Amino acid sequence: MQFKHPELLWALLLLLIPIIVHLFQLRRFKKTPFTNVQLLQKVVSQSRKSSTLKKWLLLTTRLLLFTALIIAFAQPFLSNESALQEKETVIYLDNSFSLQAKEDNETLLNKGIQQLIKSLPREKSFTLFTNDRVFRNSKLKDIQNELLGLEHSTNQLQINDIYLKGATYFDAAKPSVKNLIVISDFQERMASKFMDTSNYYQRHHVQLKSGNLENVSLDSVYISSSSPENIELEVLLSTNTDIPDTPVSLFNSEKLIAKTSAQFVNKRASVSFTIPYNSEINGSLEISDSGLSYDNVMYFNMAPKEKINVLAIKQADDNFLSRIFTDDEFIYSSSALNEMDYSAIDRQNIIILNELDAIPASLIAVLQKFKENGGNLLIIPSENTDITSYNALLNGFYKSAFSQKITGENNIVSINFSHPLYENVFDKKVVNFQYPKVSEFYTVTSDAPQMLAFENGAPFLLGLNGFYLFTSPLSEGISNFKNSPLIVPTLYTMGINSLKMANLYEILGQTKTVDLAVSLGKDQIIKLSQNGYEVIPEQKSYTNKTTLKFGSVPTKDGLYSIKEKNRTIKNISFNYPRSESELRFMDLDNLSSTSSSDSINSVFESLEKENRITELWKWFIILALLFLLVEVLIQKIFK
Repeated sequence: MQFKHPELLWALLLLLIPIIVHLFQLRRFKKTPFTNVQLLQKVVSQSRKSSTLKKWLLLTTRLLLFTALIIAFAQPFLSNESALQEKETVIYLDNSFSLQAKEDNETLLNKGIQQLIKSLPREKSFTLFTNDRVFRNSKLKDIQNELLGLEHSTNQLQINDIYLKGATYFDAAKPSVKNLIVISDFQERMASKFMDTSNYYQRHHVQLKSGNLENVSLDSVYISSSSPENIELEVLLSTNTDIPDTPVSLFNSEKLIAKTSAQFVNKRASVSFTIPYNSEINGSLEISDSGLSYDNVMYFNMAPKEKINVLAIKQADDNFLSRIFTDDEFIYSSSALNEMDYSAIDRQNIIILNELDAIPASLIAVLQKFKENGGNLLIIPSENTDITSYNALLNGFYKSAFSQKITGENNIVSINFSHPLYENVFDKKVVNFQYPKVSEFYTVTSDAPQMLAFENGAPFLLGLNGFYLFTSPLSEGISNFKNSPLIVPTLYTMGINSLKMANLYEILGQTKTVDLAVSLGKDQIIKLSQNGYEVIPEQKSYTNKTTLKFGSVPTKDGLYSIKEKNRTIKNISFNYPRSESELRFMDLDNLSSTSSSDSINSVFESLEKENRITELWKWFIILALLFLLVEVLIQKIFK
């Protein structure tokens, strides 16, 4: 038992006073003689004994009464040791898409929020954070409406990230009981290889569970084939349960244009739609199931492709270039060096220096300006390269420079598959192919990464971010690279990357750049617009294009219009990543924690019991009243 005002217990010493008075103020009986006392002797004896007993009983009762009153004013209570310490509570509420799973026709997120509102102490401060929001040192009444309006997030924190982030919200310097309450469905993908082992705070896990774990997901859509008349769209679906089929609908804006049924085999399915070639479609694919809703819609865009401007400045045959940069995707033009119109350079997306013997100083200045304005540059040296003039240009790009010519046959044996140029070009790493070869090349120093290399490790092709450099001429008699299967994906990808078109759709949260073949004025801004919702992406304007960079924006899926003021330039689609569609969950027994539960209420009830203080002063007041009643009874019994 502990006391709120223990200093009042010193008043118990005052109880010695009535004891002393009782002991030293003994009443002496005076004998009164009577003529005949024989009959009274027995009465006197009995009277003295009853008087003494009554006084002792009254003394004891009064001492107990005052003792009870003093203890009551000292306010005694019972509690655990931790109940007297200050408390800090940090709550993580998982609002990822997997919490769209339903239990009793209510999503797990909404159910968790309702339980949290009922369980949280009304007047105590706490910190609550989700995957994308933080409410620091708040009271329930201040954030209740925001909790009720909480939306699902594309992010899903790893379990170790939750621990580390939650620990930052505690005051490490304050001696207090620190409780981190993690409320989630604990998907397997949240598992972390390394776990925070800090033990200065307590972890309480609450796993929200759904009785329905069936889910069908629209995973992706891509162009499987195309012809001059039609395009075949392939749609991939998956499920985590055994179902025979599910309907799939294709919409153009809000108009239903096709519908089919997906037949699942080994929990996978694919369907195809045929649409006219080069048609403009603001499409959406839709399914319906009882599981998660975020993966039931997939948006995509199709529109006539913008053609990419390619200019070759030549002193060698360029037929191989015209065969790669065809009219359906590129506007290819070539010009001899002595006939070059420098004013046409600003309109190009990529310029190819095709085996020039020397590069004039005037052209160097124009090309450097062209590259600064976002253009791409491919350099192919000649057999009679003027190293000095080439180095005047190359030195501005990754400190590159030619050194000397090496003669002798060398095979091109190494492909840097991790280079951004070859991203998504090869289905697998090619290790057995017919090696292209050259009879001469130039040694080069450069900070740019190599893409293709000789067997001695020297680079054959290097570059990055729109700058590419061959170290050998490609003309016949020196190299057979023109006849290699590598030339088409290499040069074609260079051309495609010079104006980065939007894909059928983009994934929210992933960093992606898209180029628009428009040039903006000084005060012009590109916006993304969707039904009144507008965001401004990161953007940079060049002479011949504008580059948009997406990452943190937008945050919602859907069909967006790319606008400059009220003018729609083009449309673009964004979809949520499908990483949460597979409903598999962790076993909480494998996680170190103070407690684990499937109920938010039980966790807070347990914490309340640990913090509960049982006050006893009322019982001592009642006890004092009982002793007062006993005193009255004694007075009545012993008259």
